[in-house]
Amino acid sequence: MKKKVIAYNRVEKPVLEDLQQKYDVHYFKNIDTKRDPEFLKQLQTAEGIIGLDLTVDEELLNHAPQLKIVSNNSVGYNNLDIEQLNRRSIMATNTPGILTDTVADTIFGLLIATARRIPELDAYVKSGNWTESLGSDYFGSDVHHKTLGIIGLGRIGDAIAKRAHFGFDMDILYHTRSKKPHAEETYGAKYRSMDQLLMESDFVCLMTPLTPETERHIGKREFQLMKASAIFINGSRGKTIVEQDLIAALQNGEIAAAGLDVFEQEPTDPDNPLLKMKNVVTLPHIGSSTNETELKMSRHAADNLEAGLNGNKPPSLINPEVWK
Repeated sequence: MKKKVIAYNRVEKPVLEDLQQKYDVHYFKNIDTKRDPEFLKQLQTAEGIIGLDLTVDEELLNHAPQLKIVSNNSVGYNNLDIEQLNRRSIMATNTPGILTDTVADTIFGLLIATARRIPELDAYVKSGNWTESLGSDYFGSDVHHKTLGIIGLGRIGDAIAKRAHFGFDMDILYHTRSKKPHAEETYGAKYRSMDQLLMESDFVCLMTPLTPETERHIGKREFQLMKASAIFINGSRGKTIVEQDLIAALQNGEIAAAGLDVFEQEPTDPDNPLLKMKNVVTLPHIGSSTNETELKMSRHAADNLEAGLNGNKPPSLINPEVWK
């Protein structure tokens, strides 16, 4: 009898088809996982879960007595209750490293688009308003030779610093729990306290994972510390900031602009004031979403899943304490 696997939301088609040949795979997308009868039925005998954005908490795990592994098709895993998984000796995995350059490309592109007002001016041209040379009301800000402050200098933050230093001659400031000698030696990056970074940076790029310590990390006080000319970029998670405080900071002119790939609620409310602001560039949490990277991530997630199902240690095990 084939082992039962639940696939949820995003698993690329070639990978899903390969898994379906080897396992009894049941695919679900955007359902109410607390009430969907078929999902709850299949969960009872599932040994593996693979996918994106499935909340795996105590309530779900109570319906999954045979579960051996949860393979997250992402780097972040704030959707997983690691404590509960540990208690039940269930392996949890993610897909680190694969998306580093892709996300860094997106976030740096978002920074440039915000600074140079590219979406706003694109809409201006396409709407037929470009009938004469534009004056300073439509000018953006330089990126090159400015100061970029990165909060959270992990793999992706490091890749952003690399692009900023070598491509745009930017000065790099960073704030993390521990100093990063490689970034200091390679990019001339300088460590700063949070307050110093906020006050000195022309661009503030938030790249921390979402944890209890980083939730609502940037709020009213932090936005007020930034320069009035500062541009804020959030490539982490929406809940790492206080979104209402960002809205107020933009409305009050406390900062100049923002570029966002993430929101407090996703998909965000169409009435969110951020969507009405010309000085805010928005993306639908698509930092890692290229055809090439999504396929690589799905394949790595599948490798993790199959290793765990077959009694082997997964390549990217988050909770090695459960491995025996």
